Amino acid sequence: MSTAIPGIEPVVQRVELAIGGMTCASCAARIEKKLNRMEGVTATVNFATEKASVAHASDVAVADLIATVEKTGYTAEVPAPVVPEPVTTDDGAAGGTAEGGTPGARDDETARLRHRLLVTVALSIPVIVLAMVPALQFRNWQWLSLTLAAPVVVWGGWQFHKAAWTNLRHGAATMDTLVSVGTLAAFGWSVWALFFGDAGMPGMKHGFDFSLSSQNASSTLYLETAAGVTAFILLGRYLEARAKRRAGAALRALLELGAKDVAVLRDGREERIPIGRLVLGDRFVVRPGEKVATDGRVVEGSSAVDASLLTGESVPVEVGPGDEVTGATVNSGGRLVVEATRVGADTQLARMAVLVEQAQSGKAAAQRLADRISAVFVPAVLIIALVTLGVWLAVSGSATEAFTAAVAVLIIACPCALGLATPTALMVGTGRGAQLGILIRGPEVLESTRQVDTVVLDKTGTVTTGRMALVAVHPADGVNEAQALRLAAAVEHASEHPIAAAIAAAVPEPAAVESFRNVPGLGVEGVVDGHAVVAGRERLLTDWSMTLPPELLTAKADAEAAGRTAVLVGWDGAARAVLTVADTPKPSSAEAITRLRGLGLTPVLLTGDNAAVARSVAAEVGIDADQVIAEVLPEDKASVVAGLQAEGRTVAMVGDGVNDAAALAQADLGLAMGTGTDAAIEAADLTLVRGDLRSAADAIRLSRRTLATIKGNLFWAFGYNVAALPLAAFGLLNPMIAGAAMAFSSVFVVTNSLRLRRFQAQA
Repeated sequence: MSTAIPGIEPVVQRVELAIGGMTCASCAARIEKKLNRMEGVTATVNFATEKASVAHASDVAVADLIATVEKTGYTAEVPAPVVPEPVTTDDGAAGGTAEGGTPGARDDETARLRHRLLVTVALSIPVIVLAMVPALQFRNWQWLSLTLAAPVVVWGGWQFHKAAWTNLRHGAATMDTLVSVGTLAAFGWSVWALFFGDAGMPGMKHGFDFSLSSQNASSTLYLETAAGVTAFILLGRYLEARAKRRAGAALRALLELGAKDVAVLRDGREERIPIGRLVLGDRFVVRPGEKVATDGRVVEGSSAVDASLLTGESVPVEVGPGDEVTGATVNSGGRLVVEATRVGADTQLARMAVLVEQAQSGKAAAQRLADRISAVFVPAVLIIALVTLGVWLAVSGSATEAFTAAVAVLIIACPCALGLATPTALMVGTGRGAQLGILIRGPEVLESTRQVDTVVLDKTGTVTTGRMALVAVHPADGVNEAQALRLAAAVEHASEHPIAAAIAAAVPEPAAVESFRNVPGLGVEGVVDGHAVVAGRERLLTDWSMTLPPELLTAKADAEAAGRTAVLVGWDGAARAVLTVADTPKPSSAEAITRLRGLGLTPVLLTGDNAAVARSVAAEVGIDADQVIAEVLPEDKASVVAGLQAEGRTVAMVGDGVNDAAALAQADLGLAMGTGTDAAIEAADLTLVRGDLRSAADAIRLSRRTLATIKGNLFWAFGYNVAALPLAAFGLLNPMIAGAAMAFSSVFVVTNSLRLRRFQAQA
């Protein structure tokens, strides 16, 4: 009974449930239907991630949600949080993390399924060979076949029988039902024929008669059909389980990105402790090259912090006392002392992990075509089998002929080819993709590729190299360009700053520098070949009483207008040159944009950099200016993708940084550059191993071709069964021939899938 007060809306709460026991997308649909029937509940069940995302009124208890799922025949529980939690050990130390999902359990489950598959295949092969090759049928061979087939049907197919029984108790039927009924019927008939018919007589040979005479039927075995169907369907389940095994890896990659320990200042001394023991207000030390342990405020020191993994900005950020820093960013320069302002679940890294999880859970579960077909096909086949049994009993009066015809219906309709249609095409397609540097996560990502019309491209590391490089040298009038670069590279070579490294890299053998000094936030100074050289910002040159001549002022303004970084160089009391540094587009990016347009996609450039930088890069690679979205905060990238989806677009996202992980998960199709971070790669649906944007077009082409192959497999497998059903029902198809025909349909599906091996990347 509802206790809601009239006129007051109940508070909406959200919870995620880990669902167990699902075997196909129709299971997820049934759970979702049951939950949504509850008053005040809106639920989405994702078969791929095995989670239910539920929004419920405050007067609906989580225990009631779990009870509803359990009444439907499945298990449910609230998973562990996805944020790092300190784990106290016996000595008082803390370490480890708690995170959603149980990857170890999932790995164990896949390993058990693989073991079951291997044993089943090993036992099934002799049964099939003996049944199909009469020359090998020695005296009493049929009893050996029974001995080998029994554990295959009972133990190997146990998960199908268990699922079928669960579905039966809840008034439902799936592919598991048809597999279970078909294999048990074939096995049961074989046992009857062996013990009560003529099949068990010594010297019996297996024939291939088309007629359905009582004599032939009572001496016919279907052990090879029962064993073969079980083995084939187990193979499909194993391939599916292997693809799903890494569903929670994106969250683990995000959590593992942060520092594992930290040097905390206690009573003036440094003490290194596990990150889980860090508390608000603690002050900790970050040395050059170390990760910032958690979000905080700099209280001492100055440095350049590389935040590209979190912000996507190519230029390191100068920080000093009072500036905020983010956990998991890298200190590129001097020693910093930071005061922790956010820890645990409140940090930006942890919030990104939550965004990734929400985006994955909110993504609509891909309803596999085989399951959609089986939703109607399975009950229809069961009805046809029962009608066949009844009609033959009424017409012929022979229970043997009637049962044989009914078994033929079940066997010819057994969805072996339907079950293989997706995993075989996926296996060949992904294998070919791996050869081309394209990794496809699983079948659930393919359908999105057909409808994608917009591709969102992260700038840094995706369209551009992600590294600062010297792009131009502008000397003052009368100054030698080579000398300007030589002197600047000499002083910059002694600096650890990434911009300095870009300039130093332009001169392989720099000159020696004396009296070097780093001026935090401004630049560097030193003596090179007797010249007092300064390089950095305009303020540094002003401090040395150096005034920029008009030509250098113009060069500086042009560089900044294009969103590039201008480094001013002066020596011997005068400003002499402007060096322009920028993150440049990859050589292949412009061609890649052309190929993506050729697939009917509209490219959109998305970046955390400023608008001038974004427009400059877009112009170089051929992206329209009105398709540039710049100055986007990391946590807002997923919102931008969601906004494009709200406009009716089907969005693909290409990125490489941690800041792209949530957006990759939110997109209808996520493509990660293999040269990027593990978090981005694990959140994506497709990974481009080579880091070449041109392979994004190849990935979409391959995915579409694989999807077309799957659809073709399903069409022919389904059509084959439908065409053969009338033959079986009218007694024109012996169950033995039905078994052979069923095997042929599987061979056809596999052969059609093998055509994907000829897929070629564009030259």
